[in-house]
Amino acid sequence: MPILGWPQRAHRWARRLVAWGHQWPSVIYARRAFRVSPPLTTGPPGFERVYRAQVNCSEYFPLFLAALWVAGIYFHEGLRAGQGHRAGRPGHAPALTACPLAGAAALCGLVYLFARFRYFHSYERSAELRLAPMYQSAGALWLLIALGALGLLSHFLPAPLRAALLGWLRTLLPWA
Repeated sequence: MPILGWPQRAHRWARRLVAWGHQWPSVIYARRAFRVSPPLTTGPPGFERVYRAQVNCSEYFPLFLAALWVAGIYFHEGLRAGQGHRAGRPGHAPALTACPLAGAAALCGLVYLFARFRYFHSYERSAELRLAPMYQSAGALWLLIALGALGLLSHFLPAPLRAALLGWLRTLLPWA
């Protein structure tokens, strides 16, 4: 399997994880188990936890997709192979080619999805168990937003400032 096709596979896997996460069927099953008719959104605590977990995950999903998309444009695996978003275009220097953060967007996306998966199933059991996965998913989402902002910033910076930014990143992350 080539490394460059990994973002597409990760996206397909992410969609499957959300579908297999039993989020939307769990609400249906909880309605049946707790005998809550469909227009109602209140009922026994077990039903309300499942319903809130599904609603919370659904509320953050568009923000996650937008952040993943923007961060993925600038920090994907192709950067290691010299395939930056401006590589090969006349008059443009590669913005983040050979960047130490190549592939960071996909990794953050997977961490976010796994944390949300854990959040949903923890919230099903108890409201207190949801906190650790919620903080993990929030951290991954903030990191995706920061990566997207850094990518957009580097895109609009002139070449000398972009080189200085890359130098700063390399000193900040020498292990990458």
